[in-house]
Amino acid sequence: MIRSLTGTSLIEYPGKLSSIIFISGCNLQCPYCHNPELVRPDMLDKEFRLTHEEVIKELITREGFIEAVTVTGGEPLLYSGIVDLVQSIKTGTDLLVKVDTNGTLPQCMKDVLRFADYVAMDLKSSPSKYLKATGGQAAFSDVRESIDIIMTQPDYEFRTTMVPGIVDRDDVIELLQEVGIVRRYVLQNFHSKKTLSAEFRDMPTYPKGYLEDTASIIKKMNLAEEVTIRL
Repeated sequence: MIRSLTGTSLIEYPGKLSSIIFISGCNLQCPYCHNPELVRPDMLDKEFRLTHEEVIKELITREGFIEAVTVTGGEPLLYSGIVDLVQSIKTGTDLLVKVDTNGTLPQCMKDVLRFADYVAMDLKSSPSKYLKATGGQAAFSDVRESIDIIMTQPDYEFRTTMVPGIVDRDDVIELLQEVGIVRRYVLQNFHSKKTLSAEFRDMPTYPKGYLEDTASIIKKMNLAEEVTIRL
């Protein structure tokens, strides 16, 4: 279900000014998730729901100002109309389309990638901590196929949110050694103001220097062609 269409963002689509479409619902229960209302759609029952036609009409008015649109969630691939939505954006506008995913739905991702220009997949933690990072909902083996699919694409990124107790520097190194050399890898800072689990709310986060040092190690180990940090 399409919950909202935001104005603009400079960080959601690398190098492009984009609008963001939020899709509600998720099949994971990551305790540190900072969009709990999208994981639990019942929290937004009174929110306005958008149709594809309304989305396309609004995006057309923004053409010439924005260059792209990011479809995110929740987990947008759970939405039964996701392929039609992405295809409609590509045929109805001149905008580039980026799709975010947790990688647990590889077949749907294959269908979406026929129309999307860019895909970003969350890599939650090391294989040994994947169940913990997803609230017991997914193991690393559940996303292995999606990783392999994405790495065949011309433009993509993998990203990991650095959450104390869930993922540390050693987890990231272990994860990337398992995955192989990736084109673009993003280390995201954890935001604890609003989380799915109260246990992680207002929890201290890693200092900026820790993420910078981690990125430097990844580069030195040649685990990614490009490493960036999103604070």
